[in-house]
Amino acid sequence: MTTTIQHAPSAVRCGPTVHRSQTPPNHRRGGDIRTLLSPASVGATAGFLGTLTLAPGEIVTEHWHPYSEEFLYCVSGEVLVTLDGEERRLGGESAVHIPIGVRHRIVNDTATSAFFVFTCGPLAPRPELGHVDTEPPPGSIGRGP
Repeated sequence: MTTTIQHAPSAVRCGPTVHRSQTPPNHRRGGDIRTLLSPASVGATAGFLGTLTLAPGEIVTEHWHPYSEEFLYCVSGEVLVTLDGEERRLGGESAVHIPIGVRHRIVNDTATSAFFVFTCGPLAPRPELGHVDTEPPPGSIGRGP
């Protein structure tokens, strides 16, 4: 016997297909972060998905998420990830789960680029509440106001 869960018809239609090359990069926390699927781009309501490219020597500064857990999958390359002070290597074709409230930082301390896919959910009640930065953005130290 097959059981099928019946859902009420949704008024929401599937969003557009989003290509990484058409998504502007965000460099605020370091690296090349592109949020492909989000409330703004496709009307997502449960979380968002994006990519991260870290060139050799680049970092994503330490931060944490008060509402969301993060799933980080390293497609290629290798980096040093720090989770609440614990350092671990994350290499190609491996993943790490970052629970809500865990401080995390990513450093590409190798000679090759690293490429990731990440997802976070559930969404914060407002976008500005999604991240809490715990160190200054890359390149901001020594700059005037």
